[in-house]
Amino acid sequence: MTDIRINHDTEVTLHFTLKLPNGDVVDTTTDKTPATFKVGDGSLLPGFEQSLFGLKAGDQRSFAIEPERGFGPGNPQNIQTVARDQFNEMELEPGLLVIFRDAAGGELPGVVKTIHETTVDVDFNHPLAGKVITFDVEIIKVTAL
Repeated sequence: MTDIRINHDTEVTLHFTLKLPNGDVVDTTTDKTPATFKVGDGSLLPGFEQSLFGLKAGDQRSFAIEPERGFGPGNPQNIQTVARDQFNEMELEPGLLVIFRDAAGGELPGVVKTIHETTVDVDFNHPLAGKVITFDVEIIKVTAL
């Protein structure tokens, strides 16, 4: 067990759990292989990564990550109105996740917000935008690079 602390020139192996304010688990590694990443490689959002600086192997912490440091505050311009007939015979309800095709043929997930008679408001913001996320970590190993 070394006392190398997490900073810019380290590789980190950790278990993490991401939770919503209501306690629902969004993602976790606690029941599988721990995650390993190099600090600064883009694997973690900067706000999550910065909260780890100074920790060492064996440390366990819980952080509240504000939207500005996490998945963003959400942009009202990312809420689009889509013609209801675009949904074929789908059973629409608020909160339903729908996958659309973007112009390049990629997938674009959107969440149904409001259903009107001929249109549907769809939120294309990241599903975690605007939410405070709890980031629980257990640092397993820190290696200097």
